[in-house]
Amino acid sequence: MLRIYQHTSRRTARKAVVYATTKVACCNHSTLCAITSHARRGPPHEQRQQPRNGPHHEEFLLAGNPARGWQMPPPSRGYGMLVVRILRGALKLRYLVLGGAIGGGVSLSKKYEDWKDGLPDMKWLEDAMPQGERWNAFSRNIMEVGGLVKNAIDIDPKLKQLGEDKLSEWRSWFDNRLDDAIEAADYQGVQIVETKEDLKAKTTVAALGITTDESRKKYEKLQSQVETLQTEIMNVQIKYQKELEKMEKENRDLRQQFLILKTNKKTSAKKIKKSLIDMYSEVLDELSGYDTGYTMADHLPRVVVVGDQSSGKTSVLESIAKARIFPRGSGEMMTRAPVKVTLAEGPYHVAQFRDSDREYDLTKESDLADLRKEVEFRMRASVRGGKTVSNEVISMTVKGPGLQRMVLVDLPGIISTMTVDMASDTKDSIHQMTKHYMSNPNAIILCIQDGSVDAERSNVTDLVMQCDPLGRRTIFVLTKVDLAEELADPDRIRKILSGKLFPMKALGYYAVVTGRGRKDDSIDAIRQYEEDFFKNSKLFHRRGVIMPHQVTSRNLSLAVSDRFWKMVRETIEQQADAFKATRFNLETEWKNNFPRLRESGRDELFDKAKGEILDEVVTLSQISAKKWDDALNAKLWEKLSNYVFENIYLPAAQSGSQNSFNTMVDIKLRQWAEQALPAKSVEAGWEALQLEFISLMERSKKSQDHDGIFDQLKGAVVDEAIRRHSWEDKAIDMLRVIQLNTLEDRFVHTKSEWDSAVKFLETSVNAKLVQTEETLAQMFGPGQMRRLTHWQYLTQDQQKRRYVKGELDKILKTDSKHLPTLSYDELTTVRKNLQRDNVDVDTDYIRQTWFPVYRKHFLQQALQRAKDCRKAYYLYTQQGAECEISCSDVVLFWRIQQVIKITGNALRQQVINREARRLDKEIKAVLDEFSDDEEKKAHLLTGKRVLLAEELIKVRMIQEKLEEFINSLNQEK
Repeated sequence: MLRIYQHTSRRTARKAVVYATTKVACCNHSTLCAITSHARRGPPHEQRQQPRNGPHHEEFLLAGNPARGWQMPPPSRGYGMLVVRILRGALKLRYLVLGGAIGGGVSLSKKYEDWKDGLPDMKWLEDAMPQGERWNAFSRNIMEVGGLVKNAIDIDPKLKQLGEDKLSEWRSWFDNRLDDAIEAADYQGVQIVETKEDLKAKTTVAALGITTDESRKKYEKLQSQVETLQTEIMNVQIKYQKELEKMEKENRDLRQQFLILKTNKKTSAKKIKKSLIDMYSEVLDELSGYDTGYTMADHLPRVVVVGDQSSGKTSVLESIAKARIFPRGSGEMMTRAPVKVTLAEGPYHVAQFRDSDREYDLTKESDLADLRKEVEFRMRASVRGGKTVSNEVISMTVKGPGLQRMVLVDLPGIISTMTVDMASDTKDSIHQMTKHYMSNPNAIILCIQDGSVDAERSNVTDLVMQCDPLGRRTIFVLTKVDLAEELADPDRIRKILSGKLFPMKALGYYAVVTGRGRKDDSIDAIRQYEEDFFKNSKLFHRRGVIMPHQVTSRNLSLAVSDRFWKMVRETIEQQADAFKATRFNLETEWKNNFPRLRESGRDELFDKAKGEILDEVVTLSQISAKKWDDALNAKLWEKLSNYVFENIYLPAAQSGSQNSFNTMVDIKLRQWAEQALPAKSVEAGWEALQLEFISLMERSKKSQDHDGIFDQLKGAVVDEAIRRHSWEDKAIDMLRVIQLNTLEDRFVHTKSEWDSAVKFLETSVNAKLVQTEETLAQMFGPGQMRRLTHWQYLTQDQQKRRYVKGELDKILKTDSKHLPTLSYDELTTVRKNLQRDNVDVDTDYIRQTWFPVYRKHFLQQALQRAKDCRKAYYLYTQQGAECEISCSDVVLFWRIQQVIKITGNALRQQVINREARRLDKEIKAVLDEFSDDEEKKAHLLTGKRVLLAEELIKVRMIQEKLEEFINSLNQEK
């Protein structure tokens, strides 16, 4: 079909080109002929009127003014001028049209030829498919047959309806059988979700041969990965939010400084007088931070909003706050942590979190959406460790015209059944949290009951009755009354609102309407709907059982606010006295335990430790150049010595001749400098910097002013900064060039450098000789004197090794310049000699013993050569490589020594000029992160001294705020 379509398209395009060209030319010619003949026949008023919508209407208007139609030309020479003007316009139009048609045709033809060349050859279709009249006749026959079939098949409407009924019956039967299958699977212990999609998924899993255990493991693995990613995203969002708030605060400070500089006035910051409710809210915030475990008797009043899930708690609170400030969900648990909302009257309707400076304009929908997102984010961020709900309080303030002053706490809704995505202790955690808040003897319980469901299904009324059996601080609120009026018996609703249906008692009973079920409705629209409902509802006008002041959210907020302030005035003095006594006890304990120290909290101690750490970083840049060189050179040789001996020196020195030694050394040194040496050098420089910094921190501990309380914090900061810090990448390329150039020099320039190289060789060889002798001591056991004095014995393997060593020593004694490997004949001879002494060993055992024995022999010879070369410098300068004494190993170690010096010098400059500053920045960044992480500070700064100081500072702050609030409250009276 594709080939047929391509062939047909190609023929159609060719015909289209020919047709377009012919059509344009014909139109051109007809237009010119019409206009010319029109001019020959004379003025239009003498001829037949030309139709307005004819094919040449536009050309007809060109002969005169299109705005006014045709005008009679002057009688004298007008007729001739008219003919000339018409001919000129027609000829111009002809050239334009013809030129455009020809150019367009040529371009189209070229495009078509290019496209045609790219198509496959379709000539074989011309033989297979009918052509011309045969194809047209075939098409007409097909269309006639289709029409006949359409007219012949006329479905009976009854039969059609019967078919649709049967199809519906089959569909319902299939759904029922599917539900039965799901129930049967559930009965057999298979945990499945009763949806058709999940059933299909399980069928697919079974078809693929995946077992239930495997799928469960994969699901748990994916779920853990998702939780990990969510935690990481949440941490990033928290960090971003903190940085954003920090920048906003800095922006405000800079703006304020700019205004001060602009006005050139020295102004002092005036203390803004806080409102009573703001002062009271700050006290509650301090208490929530102080008493996170609910262990202290916090008896300050607040309004606790409790109710079943989806009973309308949040909607009631939003109606009182006159703004939709909480996230919403359809049946899903949205409130996952306590939300403390402080309501206050103000000129603008705004909201603000306690720990943030951003104000949300509640009159703008964009700010409301941002506020809801922030509330949801904070709730999810407070839930940790696989929990569903959290005890962390989210504190926010809402101010606006006409708002009643009070503090409300919205708690998660009481649930009776948990879903699979909830933690196993969710139900108990919500009950415990709700009881803690309601157990406060001065807490006002705002009990929310859903009026659209049966009252007996409520879980919250029993819980409220346990905490406040007499109902002295409970206010009952019936929500969704508009739905209740349609569903429930009016007399039953009256009994609920009059307190005669439940055994629970309350101070007052209120009925509210929280919306019309539309998510987009504003609070003003909801409150207007509420007022209209209660005005027109027959439920509240018949018999006059419900009083007018018991309905609407406005009357509810007035009643709750009045009760709230009454309880505040009754209890605030008692709470202040309790904190005063607590403060006195803590101050006495501090004086007895830490008489010469001032009580410093974690923040103050952290700032002090931060200053000491930064001072140590400054000291790092003041270390002398010589000390840096010694430390870097020592670290460099520590990192490089093993490679120099095992991969360069020993293979070259054991090659057998001086020429091969020099050739092999040059090749291996160049390969080393191009590949591993620069990276190893940077690694050594970073470790030297790290060791010097740690040694500075350790030396600071020995000073008289050292405070051990900072040790854990300092260690954590240094470890984190060192873990993050990395050497600059361009240092490797720079070192590679320097090291290659240094290793190219093969001539020792001065006698002092020669002596230094000899000493360096002897020191290095002696160090390797000590390691080799330790290996031999473990292999052959202790000597005779040590065995006698320490009562030690040789093992059977050590005795074997000693026999083998005796035979190997004979070989080395015979040939002091023996090669590093044993020949087959030598191995056979050693083995036969040992067999005469009844010692049976294989060749691998002999080789293992030979390796350390020969290495010791070789290193001793190297030391002897170094002694011989000590006085051979002038002989070396005169004879060079042809010197009688072989001193190539001295030259090698001189080259290694030079590259270490050059590398150490470059690393020292890098440390002083760049790396110390970069490390300083890393430490400052770590300190800034730690300063914002209260959990980390609490973990790193701990002990009785810190805990007691923190508690004393908190209690002192709360007691002072309480006294300030009491003074302002008395002044308001």
